[in-house]
Amino acid sequence: MMYDSILARSFSRHEQKKLGYGAFLCCLLIALCFCTVLKPSLNPLPALNLQRSLGVRNKILALMESNKESTSSEHVIKTKVDRIIKTEEFKNVSLIHEDEVEDSKKEQKNESITDSVTTSPISRSGDDDDHETKIVEVVTKSVEPIICNVKQPRTEYCEVNGDARVDGKSSSVIVASSQLEMSSAGNSSWTIRTYARKEDPTAMSHARKWFVKPASTDDQEIPQCSRNHNVPAILFSSGGYTGNHFHDFTDVVIPLFITSRKYKGEVQFLVTDIRPFWIEKFKAVLKGLSNYQFIDIDKEQVVHCFPSITVGLIRHAKELSINDPSKYSLSMKDFRKFLRTTYSLKKVNAIRVKDGQRKKPRLLIIPRKRTRSFTNTGEIMRMAKRLGYKVSVAEASMDVAKFAELVNSCDVLMGVHGAGLTNILFLPENAVFIQILPIGGFEWLAATDFGEPSQDMNLRYLEYKISNEESTLIQQYPLDHAVFTDPYSIGKQGWEAFKSIFLDKQNVRLNVNRFKPTLLKALELLHQ
Repeated sequence: MMYDSILARSFSRHEQKKLGYGAFLCCLLIALCFCTVLKPSLNPLPALNLQRSLGVRNKILALMESNKESTSSEHVIKTKVDRIIKTEEFKNVSLIHEDEVEDSKKEQKNESITDSVTTSPISRSGDDDDHETKIVEVVTKSVEPIICNVKQPRTEYCEVNGDARVDGKSSSVIVASSQLEMSSAGNSSWTIRTYARKEDPTAMSHARKWFVKPASTDDQEIPQCSRNHNVPAILFSSGGYTGNHFHDFTDVVIPLFITSRKYKGEVQFLVTDIRPFWIEKFKAVLKGLSNYQFIDIDKEQVVHCFPSITVGLIRHAKELSINDPSKYSLSMKDFRKFLRTTYSLKKVNAIRVKDGQRKKPRLLIIPRKRTRSFTNTGEIMRMAKRLGYKVSVAEASMDVAKFAELVNSCDVLMGVHGAGLTNILFLPENAVFIQILPIGGFEWLAATDFGEPSQDMNLRYLEYKISNEESTLIQQYPLDHAVFTDPYSIGKQGWEAFKSIFLDKQNVRLNVNRFKPTLLKALELLHQ
């Protein structure tokens, strides 16, 4: 009461209220300073770490559950788990760093992440024994050392990850593995012919067998490395049907492009069943795909070792094609661009003809020399010139670069079904391709080998089927013979019977008046 009376006499009621507020703020400030000085150790991080660890655990388990029925997704699971763990590790490290000086002992008990184990503790506050509850998840890091694909319709190949030792003397690729990896692989071995046409026994008979097998690093008989390489390798055959221009590309060059392009030149080619003329013919392609001189592996007396190797080539089921985006990141557009770069081809797009334009579209006639050749090439040339074409006549040779330049300069290419038509690969975009079909039931073969592939190349495709009178077989067989009335019956006798008549004995004399509308259609397409 005394203090109240003193305050009442000294201060007005309003001033007393202000003084009370000030006293309250001072007490609050003193309390905050007291807390700061003492800094009580109330660490919420363990509980937070538990929440993070549980989150990681749930993500990993969900990922493993969604892929548990797939035998080929182990590497994908591994990659995604690594990403989850690394993300969470970064978050926890940034939180722990704030109190690393004062809480160094507790930091050792916080979440630790290793290559194969994720551990997160829970500290129990108020527990004198400092018990910890730990959650541990084991993540399998191993990658299949050998993955062999032998179920493709046109090819078979093995992809080897790890210590690959190539012994040319024994035609073997030995994969040095630990006992753990050996047991997971089942100690299997594979026999691979590295030519990409496995459905054809004749072609495959010209391709050497290679043996791919794992071997324990503890095995005393495992071949020792004579020469170590620090880039991956691709082992492939230049045997089979190489020497035929069509098979050169569809069986070897395009599959080699698909298999090697991802390495951007940092890959070593090992060539088996080597044919020197083929190597010389495609030396520019080999140089464009690899930064290293190829190795004739059949002649090597030493063991070459690589960090990884593909034994065989990846190829598409269709001829002269790469058109399955679900399997390949490449397309025929990419391949044709590679060819333009490799052979320095300047023309990207075919001419677009406009009315009144003086520049003429260029027509290339591939006449063929031995069989299925034109017997009236001069007459065809004269008719084409009257229609407004600038005409060239040429046959392909071993000089790929020279002929590729000629083809690339043209807007229309025409020829009878045969390997020479493979050169449509060098035509510019939107060019016109005319395939002449001899008699003999060539429709399916023509469409499969060139008709469908040409459309994947962004070319305009036209087809001209000759009449009986335009075939020179009319001079050898009467019109009522099965050659004309039922060519499929001859095909049923086997490939050799079909080939001997329709491929080897037949030439073509085009009826220029009958063929004229096809050349006019080509001009029309160039107007579009």
